[in-house]
Amino acid sequence: MTRTIRLALAAWLGAAALVAQTTTASVQAIGTATIYVQPNQAQLTVSVTTTGTTATAAGQQNANVTVAVTQAINSVLGASGSIQTVSYSVYPQYSNGTATQPSTIVGYSATNTFQVTMTDLTLIGRIIDTANQAGATSVGSLTLGLQNPAPSLQQALAAASQQALANAGAIASGLGGKTGAVMSAQQSSAYTPTLVAVASPGATTTPVQTGPVSVSATVTVTVQLQ
Repeated sequence: MTRTIRLALAAWLGAAALVAQTTTASVQAIGTATIYVQPNQAQLTVSVTTTGTTATAAGQQNANVTVAVTQAINSVLGASGSIQTVSYSVYPQYSNGTATQPSTIVGYSATNTFQVTMTDLTLIGRIIDTANQAGATSVGSLTLGLQNPAPSLQQALAAASQQALANAGAIASGLGGKTGAVMSAQQSSAYTPTLVAVASPGATTTPVQTGPVSVSATVTVTVQLQ
């Protein structure tokens, strides 16, 4: 064996020994948590659809009805929320064509859709009724959520982290050891507003049943095994 080969072999053995000394045994565990929080915000989608013989007529009629609907909603909403347009469209309407007669434009349809956000949940039923009475074509997509979900997400993450560490401790104990320092942690979290079905009108005020929204988190930890 030449001197060069001996030196290379010695260097390789030294590096292998160093890796063996620095490699740390570890365990990995997952923790999950879901908490339920009372909502403090509601969002409702309202649409106004009108028709006319021309696009201008359909649009003007839509503007008139939309102003009436939004003014009526604002009179109930006051400072407890806001209205924001989410979409607006004008489309031609066609006659039914035949084999000998092609379809032709017979009018136009205009739709204005806006979202009502409110922080006073006791107003939900009144807002629905007011929109319908003022001329809204459709009212729905009611969701209950949180104005600021960050504190609840952090609470869920803390609970998931505690569970992950407890699970890591159980694994280490089963292996005849104990846990040391946390080497790494990964997280994911989700906040899901609750979609609410609106009851059929018939009562003086449309009844809406509110309930908690869920906030969930998952944490994966890797800890030293001693």
